[in-house]
Amino acid sequence: MAETSFIIGRQPILDRSEEIVAYELLFRSAGSLAAFVGDASQATASVIINTLTGFGLENILGHHKGFINLDLELLMDDSLNLLPKEQMVIELLETIEVTPELIDLCRILKESGFSLALDDHNYSPNFHELYEIVDIVKVDLVLNPIEQLEEMVSQFRRYPLQLLAEKVETQEEFKRCLELGFDLFQGYFFAKPSIMEKKRINESGSILLKLMRLLNEDVDLFLIEKTIKESAGLTYQLLLLVNSVGFGTRNKIETVRHAITMIGRQQIKRWIQLSIFAGTDHRGVENPLMDMAAVRASIMENLIGRRNTLKINQDSAEKAFMTGILSILEKIYNISMDEMVHSLNLSKDIEDALISHTGELGELLHIAELLEVMDFDHIKSHLDEMGLTLDNVIQAQISAYAWRSRQT
Repeated sequence: MAETSFIIGRQPILDRSEEIVAYELLFRSAGSLAAFVGDASQATASVIINTLTGFGLENILGHHKGFINLDLELLMDDSLNLLPKEQMVIELLETIEVTPELIDLCRILKESGFSLALDDHNYSPNFHELYEIVDIVKVDLVLNPIEQLEEMVSQFRRYPLQLLAEKVETQEEFKRCLELGFDLFQGYFFAKPSIMEKKRINESGSILLKLMRLLNEDVDLFLIEKTIKESAGLTYQLLLLVNSVGFGTRNKIETVRHAITMIGRQQIKRWIQLSIFAGTDHRGVENPLMDMAAVRASIMENLIGRRNTLKINQDSAEKAFMTGILSILEKIYNISMDEMVHSLNLSKDIEDALISHTGELGELLHIAELLEVMDFDHIKSHLDEMGLTLDNVIQAQISAYAWRSRQT
């Protein structure tokens, strides 16, 4: 893999309803599999060029906006015009100094169609003119303890901008930022069990109605399977349903298709009808945990095809996808992984992967989890023993982002 190769991560940005509205694009050098240590201009230029030509912006962002850091040098560079202005939010680094030239440049960028944000910012009267121009101010909760934010928020509220709370790590921080009037939120809080303490998940009405329509039209089993696999919650509920009607005690569940075949179309149709009347989750496919589940499952499914030992079994890709989906659900439902696995009566290789990260599926799950936190040093240490290359991982990530973007 050439030194110029790279991996792009993306961190969701949520609105007050906890729905994904944007992603910040994060860059790592693939040559060293570590955080890029060159100058900011070089790193960002690589993100811009490779996002457009390597990954494809639509594959990474779908219909969402993308946040990207820029320093003064790149703000003045013509390469900025390569970006679709209506979809990009330019983050001005905290090291940028306010000058008349910067103010004029920001006005030009704003008038051309870009949205602007101030990154890791503390209120300062010196930025008065800039506050009148920018769309978003990002406030770092690590640098600004939440109990000290009220005065800062009141100062910002004099301007026509949105406030984004960055590095939100706890439910308490999220709730307090809501009370203070923050508009947007970023951080890993949504991925922690203490945050998403839910005993059930209601699927979006659109997915349920789509399934109902497909079942009524008596479409091929493949389309039913594909629609169910788009949702972690539906996958889990299907497996529970299979066990509740007595099939699971006699057969180990191997794949989503296996579960559908075991229960039959009529039972699934009844289940969907009840789910529609039971209510829906207002976030639907924009739920950040659903986003994480979909990408993780798709990455594992894509990596399967690149491992010779697993390609022999035609069900391996299906098992990998199911393992990825189920691995997230401990964070959604208020139950332990052991309890969940026991209740679903899964096949042994899926159980081992979920509980102890052992076996080939467990190794792939570990790689997908490392990729989410961009821990590339540890990824590199596992590649050879798993019969994978860095290029395999990059291509799996590209495919997963593209697949997820087509759902939203």
